[in-house]
Order: sequence, then C-alpha cells, then structure tokens
Amino acid sequence: MISLEQYYLKIGRATELKDPKERRIFRFFEILPGLLSWLTIVLIFIASWKLPVFAAIFIVLFDTYWLVKTIFLSFHLSNSLKVMKIFLKRNWLEELKSLPKEKYNLPVTDWKEIYHLIILPMTSEGLDVVFPSVQSLARCQYPKEKMIVVLAIEQRVGAEAKEIAEKVKKDLGNEFFKFIISEHPADVPGEIAGKGSNETWAAREAKKFIDSQKISYENIVVSSFDIDTVVPDGYFACLTYHYLTAKNPLQSSFQPIPIFSNNIWVAPALARVVSFSSTFWQLMQQSRPERLTTFSSHSMAFKALVDVDFWKVNVVSEDSHIFWQCLLFYRGDWKVVPLFYPAYMDANVDKTFWRTIVNQYKQQRRWAYGVENFAFFSFIFLKDSFLMKGRQEFPFKKKLYWFFTILEGAHSWATNSLIIFLLGWLPLTLGGAQFNSMLLSFSLPIITRYIMTMASVGIVTSAIMSFSFLPPKPVHYGRWRYILFFLQWVLMPLNLIFFGSFPAFEAQTRLMLGKYMGFWVTPKHRKKIDDAEDKIQVK
Repeated sequence: MISLEQYYLKIGRATELKDPKERRIFRFFEILPGLLSWLTIVLIFIASWKLPVFAAIFIVLFDTYWLVKTIFLSFHLSNSLKVMKIFLKRNWLEELKSLPKEKYNLPVTDWKEIYHLIILPMTSEGLDVVFPSVQSLARCQYPKEKMIVVLAIEQRVGAEAKEIAEKVKKDLGNEFFKFIISEHPADVPGEIAGKGSNETWAAREAKKFIDSQKISYENIVVSSFDIDTVVPDGYFACLTYHYLTAKNPLQSSFQPIPIFSNNIWVAPALARVVSFSSTFWQLMQQSRPERLTTFSSHSMAFKALVDVDFWKVNVVSEDSHIFWQCLLFYRGDWKVVPLFYPAYMDANVDKTFWRTIVNQYKQQRRWAYGVENFAFFSFIFLKDSFLMKGRQEFPFKKKLYWFFTILEGAHSWATNSLIIFLLGWLPLTLGGAQFNSMLLSFSLPIITRYIMTMASVGIVTSAIMSFSFLPPKPVHYGRWRYILFFLQWVLMPLNLIFFGSFPAFEAQTRLMLGKYMGFWVTPKHRKKIDDAEDKIQVK
C-alpha cells in the first residue's frame, strides 16, 4: 500500500490520475506550454495583418532583446569553457588525497570509503560502442575496487545484446569491485519501454548486491551514463571531490558537461552544428547553477535515488525528471552542482545522411518532450499544501521561480527562432499598402538586418570555440577539414529552426493534444574513416 505522496509523485501523465477533477487540472498544465507557443505565432500573424505598426515595433524590440541575451549568454559560455580547461588540467586524484578531512561534508574518515555505482543502459548498440565506454571506466584514476558497474540490457532486444554484455564482462569485468549484467524484462505493466525503466531495473538489481555487502547508501554515488559515454581519466576523482565538499551532497545532483565529439569527424556538417549547440547550451547553464537541471549522463547520491524510489518508469525524459522528483521530495532543498568536467558522447550519426538528419530531428524532439515535466511539477505544487503535512515547507518563491523558468524556457525553445529568422518580414507582407508607405516599413528590414549582423558575432565566437572540443584529427583527413568545421556555422539558422523550434513545437503540440510520446532510442552507429576504425579519444 503506497502513501498518497508516493501515489502523486509516481504520476507521469494526466490519464494515470483516477480523480476526473485532478485529471483536468493535470491536462491543463499539459496543454499550457503548447497553447502559449501556438498563440504567440498566431497572434504575430494577426498583428502583422491588423496592427502592422505594433507588430513591427514588437519584432524590433524582440530582436534587440535576443541580441542582448546572446551577448549575455556568450559571457557565460566563455567563462564555463575557461573553467572546464582548468578542471581538465588539475590532478583530481592528488587533490582528493590531500583534501583536509574537515572539509568533508559526509560522516566519513577517508575518501576511499566512497563507492561509485555506474549504470550503463543499452539496447541494440554494437560492441564498438559499448566496449570503449566500459574501457574508459577501467582506465580512470580511481580505485576500481570501489566501482560497481551495471551493464543494463533489454530482454526485448534479444540474444545479441546479452552476447555483447558477456563479452565486455569477460574482458573487463574483473577490473571492478563488481560487474553486473541486468536484464530488464519486456512489457512490464505500468512502464514505457525506455531508458528510465531499464536503469531503474538495473539500480534495483545493484541495490540487492549493495545490501548484501552492507555498504551505506550515503557512501555511494550513482552515475547514470548513456551507453556511448566515455569519461576522462580524472572523472571519478573529480566527482568524489565535489561529492565530499558539496554543501549538501546527499541532496545534490552532479552534472558534467556533455560533449558530443566521440565520432565528430565523421558526422555531417549539420549534425556537427547541432551537437556543438547542445554542448554550448550546457556550458552556458553550468555558469547559471540556479537554472541547472540534470541532463543525459549525470550523478547523484544513491541514498537520494532510493528515497525517491529510483527513476520514473512512465516518462520519456527520465534524465531531467529525476531532478523534479528530488526537488519535490526534498521540499525545494535540492540543487544541481555543476561539475565543469566533460563526459564525451557520440554525435548523432547514422549510415546515410538522410537517416542522420531524421534521427537528429527525433532526438531533439525527445529532448524537447521534457516539457512533460512542467505538468508534473505544476500539478504537485498545487497539491503540495496537504501532501507533505508535517514536513519542511516548499518555499512559495521557489515554486514560482521554477514555474516561470521552465514555462519560459519551453516557450522560447519553440518560438524564438521562428520569430527571429522567419516572421520578421510578416508586417511587410501582410500589413497592406498603408503600412508599406510608412517610413517604419522601409526601416524595419534595415534595423533587423543590422541587429542580426551584430548577433552573428556570437555565431563566429561559437565557431572558434568549437575547435576546443575536437579530438585529434584522423591522419586520413587533410587540414582543409578545419576550414569546413569553421564554415559549417553558416548552417546555424537552419539548426535553430529545423532542429530547435520545429521539434519543440511538435513535442508541445503532441502533449497539448494528449498524443503522448514513447521513448525513442537514438541509434548509435560508428562509421569508419577509410579502412581504419574511428577510434574514441579517451582524454
């Protein structure tokens, strides 16, 4: 028998609520982000037709706002990049060894008491993807006798996944304290097939071993990694250092910087721009920890994961959803600690250009479907006053902050690029002869073009910074490829529209209409460079 609090915290969709009134409230919050995005675009069309002067002034002001925001975010990007480079040069293992025990914020007497549980959910990925990821763990400068690795396979995939897992275990399993192969059953009631249900099954299997060894949950950091994640040698030493010194380590997530560069040399230009853009966004967020939530590969205290009953098995965006689970469970007392340390992953590459483009769109749509979190936490906020009686009060200001922050983020994701790059000419097209005879109609394209020219400095800056993330150039490629890597950034507007606004609009529209999405697994395909393998650079 679960408690009322547990019942509500497990809700993923409106259809799962039993009470009709509560379903309507939850549906309202599912509808709201998409409704606001559609209203914005429709109203711009109507205003350009009926109120062209107002629409023109709005577009100029909006473009100016976007320019200022671009400059503001560029400073955060530059700062995060500098910090990341500094972090990569530090010897975290030596710093961990010399860390004064009075700086520990956990009841341990030695850093070696900290264990790491690493969960690697996989589906149909090949050995060329899985092996380098586990191998990077074995190369880390952290005692392997303190590392528990779980390779989480799916029963529905078939025997091939199990064969790959057994191969990896045979070659690398003895490197660690414990190497577990978990097999998530197919068609479990109440679950959607996806990463969340797989990694939750894996974590429960690991918990059985942890309990048998009587290891304190507080002394375990659990990391959920995408299967293509390759970590640098100092990753777990850096993570342990931050875990021991965080203000409240048991109520914190730890977010590395995802860099999608493992196979970047064989990715098409558009896929490279999308991958770098995702990395840059995460870099910006690292310098704004008050807005940072978990994404993709991340870490947290195992005790907290057990407290919230693991990742949700009925949501698509389990990586970000775990943040909201913890924030609600701990009454607002949860934060994400920026790690400023990289975790290298694959750019989205498939066997053909068009399959790569389609997969890129689907991946962005899945990420944008994280808007489902808005309905979840907004609904729980309303229920908060009587759900958590006798527990710490969730500060109302913090509720409002997250409500508007995530709503604004979803709205911007879907609408900003369309307003900037596509809708700026609408007043000239729909405004009629009277508006087109006005001075403002002649000035509008000049002003917007001037603002966009200044904003293009941000694109040039991004192009220059992108070289910092490139692994060593394969010997088969000439230096001219560096020129292509610079020129590819002219595709940035296409990226923002077709792999930003459009998938976000679709995700919000699906949620608005109650056409719930399932989890789409990004295919991991490693191309080869000529006759040589596209080797992963473990940095």
